[in-house]
Amino acid sequence: MFATTQNIRRNGEWDETHGSVMLNYEERFLRRRMLRTAQNEEFLVDLSQTTSLDGGDAFELTDGRLIEVVAAEEDLFAVSGPDLIRLAWHIGNRHTPCQIGADRLVIRRDHVIRDMLLKLGATVTEIRAPFTPEGGAYGHGRTHGHSH
Repeated sequence: MFATTQNIRRNGEWDETHGSVMLNYEERFLRRRMLRTAQNEEFLVDLSQTTSLDGGDAFELTDGRLIEVVAAEEDLFAVSGPDLIRLAWHIGNRHTPCQIGADRLVIRRDHVIRDMLLKLGATVTEIRAPFTPEGGAYGHGRTHGHSH
C-alpha cells in the first residue's frame, strides 16, 4: 500500500524531509496524481484544489513524513538586453510565464517568442535550469489567460 498526502508545507515551514520528488514547472501544478520519490516510494497526492508548488515546498504524508519538491531542470531561454523592462513587457503581453532576475529574464523555449525578442534587440541564450516564474497578478500561483 502507498502513502497519501492532502497537505502541503511551504518552503521555510519545515526542517527535515524523508525524501524528495523532482517535478518540472507543469508537473508542479497538480491536484490529484501518483508520484514516485527519488527513493522509489510511491505516494498519492490528493489535494482539495489544484495547487501550484515551488521547489522547496513539501508534501506532508498522512503518517507525518515530508517529501520535498525539487524543481527539475528544464530547457529554457535566458533573455538579456539593454532594455529589460521593455522585453519583460512584451513577454507579459503574450501571457508567457517569466522568471525575473536582476540582469535577465528566463522563459520556456518558444521559438516564436525568441524570434520576437531578437527583433526587439534581446540576446537569447539556451539554458537548462529549474524554472520558477512569477505568480499571477494577485499573488501566488499561475496566470490563466485574460479572465481576472
